[in-house]
Amino acid sequence: MPEIRPVRSNDRVQWDALWAGYLRFYRQHVSIEVTDGTFARLVDERVQPHGLVAERDGSLVGFVHYVFHPTTWSLQNNCYLEDLFVDPATRGSGVGRALIHAVYTEADRVKAASVYWMTQEFNAEGRALYDTLARRTSFIRYER
Repeated sequence: MPEIRPVRSNDRVQWDALWAGYLRFYRQHVSIEVTDGTFARLVDERVQPHGLVAERDGSLVGFVHYVFHPTTWSLQNNCYLEDLFVDPATRGSGVGRALIHAVYTEADRVKAASVYWMTQEFNAEGRALYDTLARRTSFIRYER
């Protein structure tokens, strides 16, 4: 199993490669300013989002980013798992599962009411994993 640990400033080059793969997978583009700002927040433990990476033999093979936020349905915060990506060459080896479990651990540590995330309908491989780790809800997302 890989080591799961917080993102560090010296992870930038390897994180950038994973981030680019994540954006390609979801057919998205963000500016370099957003990427720079996101990474700066990930390595600053005082702010959100939080980030964890999976490291195997000195190489990053995945990441997860998450935020805690208040909710009107509980007195505890919820945890939104915003981004999860595993290098395609490493998929199926338990890295994604380990990253999600690491977020569960952090959520339990702060007594979050729930952990939730979304994915694209076309992400069959990811959904097969998610179906083993959480229950799918009937919510439909709207966005402006």
